[in-house]
Amino acid sequence: MRSGFVAVAGRPNVGKSTLVNALCGGKVAIVSDKPQTTRRRIFGIANGPNGGGAFQLVLADLPGFQKPRDLLTEHLQRTVDRAFEDVEGVLFVLDCRDRIGGGDRFIAERVFALGVPVVIALNKVDRLKPGHIAQQMNTAAALGDFKALHPVSAKTGDGVGELRDELVELLPEGPLYFPADVRTDVEDDVQVAELVREKALELTRDELPHAITVEVEEIVERTVRAVIYVETESQKQIVIGRAGSMVREIGTRARPEVEALLGRRIFLELRVKARPKWRRDEAMLERLGI
Repeated sequence: MRSGFVAVAGRPNVGKSTLVNALCGGKVAIVSDKPQTTRRRIFGIANGPNGGGAFQLVLADLPGFQKPRDLLTEHLQRTVDRAFEDVEGVLFVLDCRDRIGGGDRFIAERVFALGVPVVIALNKVDRLKPGHIAQQMNTAAALGDFKALHPVSAKTGDGVGELRDELVELLPEGPLYFPADVRTDVEDDVQVAELVREKALELTRDELPHAITVEVEEIVERTVRAVIYVETESQKQIVIGRAGSMVREIGTRARPEVEALLGRRIFLELRVKARPKWRRDEAMLERLGI
């Protein structure tokens, strides 16, 4: 049995969560094109055969590196910092469609200084010309002394299997850290809250996504009750929508995935509340587990 932990690092919005989902063979983390979508450390767990044995690859999906601007982003950066303790390696994700620049070099300095193997994934290569991919690979290769560099598309799955095999090679012999039939360590109520937030992110824009958080109040046999928090009354009215149309659409989109997670039909009851400056409220962040 080979098992161990690999931290997933990269700038916000390079596709880390989508790649973790692809490596684990199913949904572990919510995805969005909005920065700061990932707000907590989530373990994605990939299990499989390995020669005559088996492996358990535990991927720590992390918030993106960012300069702290408020108490929320301070908490997110602290989560990133703690996650680099006791890992077998780092999966450093870059966006092939974006310029590899100062933000990537800042993260590279940090991860290459850890003294563990670094595997670079150059993500989002689908529909790009080979010449552009080759140029980006050359730029990525100059970031540090990497163990391997893989061009991949988390969206289409291209190169994901080879990348998984590479990461498994980093793992030592070890125990089964999680049951072999689980894909994440996240509790059901947190997963439900994240699914609702994912749908709210799909439907909102500008600054509003950063001001949205979700808390599940109750999961009973046939009913799930959750609160969508925003920071102002005007944001609350946007999320509710005309005659409740927006919050109903959030529930309509979230309910099938919540039912698939819980394994039963449910009624999803959503309320919207304004909680001024919750991103700067230590007690609120503690309650949300951020």
